[in-house]
Amino acid sequence: MSELPAIYLARHGETAWSRTGKHTGLTDLPLTERGEQEARDLGKHLAVITFSKVFTSPLQRAARTCDIAGFGAVAQTDADLVEWNYGKYEGRRTVEIHAEAPDWQLFRDGCPGGETRAQIGARADRVLNRLRAINGNVLVFSSGHFLRVLAARFLGLEPASGKYFTLSTGSVSILGFENNSSQPVIRLWNETSREAD
Repeated sequence: MSELPAIYLARHGETAWSRTGKHTGLTDLPLTERGEQEARDLGKHLAVITFSKVFTSPLQRAARTCDIAGFGAVAQTDADLVEWNYGKYEGRRTVEIHAEAPDWQLFRDGCPGGETRAQIGARADRVLNRLRAINGNVLVFSSGHFLRVLAARFLGLEPASGKYFTLSTGSVSILGFENNSSQPVIRLWNETSREAD
């Protein structure tokens, strides 16, 4: 397995909204102090790995995480790596959304005025098509819900299956293969330095 290329997924460090559970799609928020520490910790985890390419979302929470982790100078910005567009649910917590739409589920329903699961799934597919064309390990800095959909699509699952994967801020996950490139697997999921402490 270790000789086959892998896709490393790095979720950005904490922001004020991620700390309070607000849906943060396209709102461009900075990292908190804790988020910057999470980025430094990510850098320690990833420093020993050789990457053929590094990509980051243009949103500052991902780009700054990438930079603090030590990959800013080599990273390429990819607009398809932005977080789910939450539309009218941007900046709102799930409990607030459920007050008006009690049965709402992001991965089933998408967001009014934002992206559907089919749209975010299509974005994830575009990213994966580009990543699969690269020879060697790849590192991607992005946001939680997008990375969850990306993982689901990598495994050949529907975008809605992203609901089964949770991601902490400042985490690293690894998508890879078992035996050959026709057998995608999750090699590591949601690893943070906090878990090692």
